[in-house]
Amino acid sequence: MKRLLAIWLGKIINFISSMGKFGAGSTWPGHVSLKINPQIISQLTSQLKKGTILIAGTNGKTTTVKLIYQILKEENPDIIINDSGANLLNGFASTLINKSDWLGKIKASWAVFETDEATLPLALAETEPKIVIILNLFRDQLDRYGEIDLIAEKWQQALKKLSLETTVILNADDPHVAFLGKGLRSRVFYFGLNDKNLFLAKMEHAVDTVYCPSCNAKLDFEGVFFSHLGFWSCPGCRFSRPTPNLFVWDYPLPGTYNRYNTLAAVLAAKILGVEDQKINLSLQKFKPAFGRQEKINLNGKNVQILLSKNPAGFNECLRTLKDFPGQKKTVLLVLNDRIPDGRDISWIWDVDFEIIKENVSSLLVSGDRAFELALRLKYADFPLEKTEVKTDLKEALQKGLAEIPKKETFYILPTYSAMLEVRKILGGRKIL
Repeated sequence: MKRLLAIWLGKIINFISSMGKFGAGSTWPGHVSLKINPQIISQLTSQLKKGTILIAGTNGKTTTVKLIYQILKEENPDIIINDSGANLLNGFASTLINKSDWLGKIKASWAVFETDEATLPLALAETEPKIVIILNLFRDQLDRYGEIDLIAEKWQQALKKLSLETTVILNADDPHVAFLGKGLRSRVFYFGLNDKNLFLAKMEHAVDTVYCPSCNAKLDFEGVFFSHLGFWSCPGCRFSRPTPNLFVWDYPLPGTYNRYNTLAAVLAAKILGVEDQKINLSLQKFKPAFGRQEKINLNGKNVQILLSKNPAGFNECLRTLKDFPGQKKTVLLVLNDRIPDGRDISWIWDVDFEIIKENVSSLLVSGDRAFELALRLKYADFPLEKTEVKTDLKEALQKGLAEIPKKETFYILPTYSAMLEVRKILGGRKIL
């Protein structure tokens, strides 16, 4: 009876939320349902014909989920994903309840879920996944997660409990992620980049780990692709970068970070037996997830949103922005410090805003912490005459759109809650 009550209440809350335009019903239905029946996730995922795929990591989860969905849906049209980005257990439960009938029955092949870093150990226990993908591990929301060593240790403990039936896919270029593969009972596969032409000229300021996760000696890096991801080895214990099982593919999105997302998704598909030709055809149809290089057309003008929520991700978005067509660009940076972003914004001093200094004709700054961000930009020597603070986000969006001609692009780099706010203003509806 608890199971049915949890399903019914979840569906009713979802209906009220949608009809009242309070959001997409991505979290509250699951929150209430889990209070009534804590086993609701395992009860629903156990009905899946093929199983669950979990994707974890600091950056790239939402894009990787959508890439896997795009590839698998040709032969499995009944795939469940948490496409709103609600990646806590309440988001899992909400998604599953929404896809079930009123008797709690689910007719689906796969559930492909991104999971929050802190939630991964719980998600592994609840879903008993067929595949686990770990993309990377960067410093993010330190006031919530703590340092990456702490997260990596919790992940390792949880992964060691997985059965032989689970396949683990890890990023070979990230030392902490690669180390997770040692001593696992599960099958382990690695992805990574092999093109040394992509190496940065020098290691970035925002590097999150340079020490061996095995013996704590300082790692040697032949080169890095961004942050601490690259060719590495330990001179102390001889632990070194594993040879990737997949290191090159045709990439549907620009940016080095999206090469990693693509490799992870493709490797998962190949392990599941999808043919290369079908993978390539699927990726040709791929469109970015919301806020992740998403493009919106407004009255003949283009808006492109690049979610930028921590130093490593922000730097990659800045580099990608620099490489987009057009010498001089109109750019809006939006910094919030709400719960989804993390209260501590000191990380902005680790972002290399100087990357785009020569590529911006007009720079707008907005968000809850707009003035702190403007101060950081002052120290990056952005010309004051090209920089304007607009604390009202709607005004900032209107001004940016007014400055660009038809068919040109207005680029927005927001933190997470700011991205949701931007999309709500532009589209008139909440995501979560």
